[in-house]
Amino acid sequence: MDQAPAPEVTAQLADRVPRRRLLAWGSYDWGAASFQAVITTFVFATYVSAAVAPEDGAVSGANWIAITNALSAVVVALSAAVIGQRADRLGRRKRNLMVFSVLVWVAMALMFLVRPEAAYLPLALVLLGLSGIFMELANVSYNAMLQQVSTPATLGRVSGFGWSLGYFGGIVLLLVCYVGFIAPEVGWFGVTGEDGLDIRTVALLSAGWFVVFGLPLFFLMPESAPDPGRPRHGVVASYRVLLADLRQLWRADRNAFRFLLASALYRDGLAAIFSLGAVLAVTVYGLGADDVLVFGIAANVLAALGALSGGFVEDRIGARAVILISIGGMVLAGVVLLFVSGPQPFWVFGLLLTIWVGPAQASSRALLTRLAPPGHEGQMFGLYTSTGRAVSFLAPSLFAVFAAVGSDRTGIIGIVVVLLAGGLLMLRVSAPRRPVAVPDPATRAG
Repeated sequence: MDQAPAPEVTAQLADRVPRRRLLAWGSYDWGAASFQAVITTFVFATYVSAAVAPEDGAVSGANWIAITNALSAVVVALSAAVIGQRADRLGRRKRNLMVFSVLVWVAMALMFLVRPEAAYLPLALVLLGLSGIFMELANVSYNAMLQQVSTPATLGRVSGFGWSLGYFGGIVLLLVCYVGFIAPEVGWFGVTGEDGLDIRTVALLSAGWFVVFGLPLFFLMPESAPDPGRPRHGVVASYRVLLADLRQLWRADRNAFRFLLASALYRDGLAAIFSLGAVLAVTVYGLGADDVLVFGIAANVLAALGALSGGFVEDRIGARAVILISIGGMVLAGVVLLFVSGPQPFWVFGLLLTIWVGPAQASSRALLTRLAPPGHEGQMFGLYTSTGRAVSFLAPSLFAVFAAVGSDRTGIIGIVVVLLAGGLLMLRVSAPRRPVAVPDPATRAG
């Protein structure tokens, strides 16, 4: 269990984290949910696969998107850690977040130009690929800011607060899009489905949503302080510095390396739960298309509540314990789903599965913040992103292998195996002691 800081230290630090800064940080998560929920999961990517890609093409729309995602993952894996390291060294976390956020906003807005014709497929794929890269790189700096909006005593609940706002923001926006533009024949402002206008408008709305809720962070969050003890380097030299830092980290703290590897595995399992859950709901458990959307909303609500409540629990028992409990809950629910049939059991155990996703995600971010050497948070979250991307093929591949041997139902075994592997490695990660030192100057500002 993590060691609690002295009460007087906690009170002192708490006074130096203004509430408006915390709310601005959470508002960004609320806004960024528009990208994950609308663009990459439920609406725009589906539109590209079903309506933009040619039906008789040698490569299906889904495969085109998968190829695009794979290429994007390679770029992120090779660049995230160095970008995070340079932001730490130069004091440019907020600047980096702003640059990459603006690039995401522009790419999302340009998706309005994608009409349901095969000629627009290259544009759609380029926009999906670039926006995915920029969003991942923005998250490196965003996650590194966690220590600027929390204290050692509140780090878990603050991380859970951000994750829960992200889930709730996605749910609210999905409902707005569905009620206002997707469900009715003639939506708000006279928008119809002709020429894909409803989906294209939703993409534009999502960009505006992200801009409105993302901007407060840039006005209220101070820039991180540069590290005067670390010299400036060019991009190529930064890779050499990164390798040297990694060797030093390996010698000084192998616990952090074990966590990066463990989290890469179980986070891949978490991603598979959401990316493959809708497919399994229809092909294995017999849910209708409308029921899947309702299930998706319910799953996100429970994941948000789980993240929020898990954060408070974490500040009492530690992030490591919350992560292990969450993995255990997901593995148990996944095993039960192997043996049940029909929509009703899926509603019960499928939702039980998703309720643990939020706490695992939020506590992972909090734990890495505790493990990161002071002043290296951006670099560590860059490595966190890179390692996650490096193994992102694993759960889908194992799902495909087990499904090929049996059916889509047995494919669940592949996801369970990845979660178990991450959990077993997580057992070798030691819980860090809560720091009680005064945080960096950017945290004290405000």
